[in-house]
Amino acid sequence: MQPFGQPAPTTRIGVISDTHGLLRPEALEALEGVDRILHAGDIGNPGHLDALARIAPVTAIRGNIDRGDWAEALPETASLTSGGLRIHMIHDRKALQADPRAEGWDVVISGHSHTPGIDINGGTLWMNPGAAGPRRFRLPITLAFLWEEAGRPRAMIHPLPV
Repeated sequence: MQPFGQPAPTTRIGVISDTHGLLRPEALEALEGVDRILHAGDIGNPGHLDALARIAPVTAIRGNIDRGDWAEALPETASLTSGGLRIHMIHDRKALQADPRAEGWDVVISGHSHTPGIDINGGTLWMNPGAAGPRRFRLPITLAFLWEEAGRPRAMIHPLPV
């Protein structure tokens, strides 16, 4: 129970992408304590979704490398509300056909490029958590955290110590 006058703790959402079959222990450790996990595709191993689900409920979408029956069961996009935020997930941002503002999305999450980034455009927070799997080029190994603060989405990129 919250003490009188204290706000309820904010829902912390862990955002991960492009694990490509490598779910690093550092990623699992970083995600401990989150309330929900969003995986933005290129999972590579269905067992990794089970491992993430032992930490918190998982919403995952299919990426371009995800193949087989397990992957076919995953949607290509997902829209959900979590922690007071209206979130849309799509693996490749360039494939987005909708207008986030018209759809009422607070946040659009994508992966694919392996390049971490957070940008606010037109009132929508655009987030790519980067890649948490095998290193590509000289890009960092990262995931991200997302939460609502004062009615607005907030996010941070979290480099993994690998």
